[in-house]
Amino acid sequence: MSTAGRILLAVDESENSHRVVQYVGSLLSRTPDAAITLFHVLKPMPRRLLEHGGSENPAIEAQLSVQLRNEQDAWIRKERESECHVLKQACETLAQSGFDMSRVAVKYGHDDDIARNILEEARSGHHDTIAVGRQGISRIKQIFGGGTTDHLLHAAKGFAIWVVV
Repeated sequence: MSTAGRILLAVDESENSHRVVQYVGSLLSRTPDAAITLFHVLKPMPRRLLEHGGSENPAIEAQLSVQLRNEQDAWIRKERESECHVLKQACETLAQSGFDMSRVAVKYGHDDDIARNILEEARSGHHDTIAVGRQGISRIKQIFGGGTTDHLLHAAKGFAIWVVV
């Protein structure tokens, strides 16, 4: 029997995401070496929190930097609280499939570029596989590309990619 390794399971509120959690959970429920990280990307941070106005005075500049960092941390905490239901539901689905929850980690990301955020987490978490649900995409995106899954398929060098439809 081969090893399953570390799987990054990217989740959101979609039905496709729910299906991929069910599939991965049931597929790996009896695979003792499989470890899953449930990963949800929060909406992008508001522009006003990306940088402060700056100051010529070094003391005021330092104070503005601390204030900005505190505001960013508060925003992330608030978003995590409002989005925790996504990961909670994914955990419940994994548990219902019989997956050993002691082998599940839960993480958040936040970035304008969801695919890049998923890839950064996959690399930093030393995952072997990225599992995603195929998103419903518009006709324009079908013609020109641009969906998160398409970006992952093109940029995820060194990872196995599971796309569940």
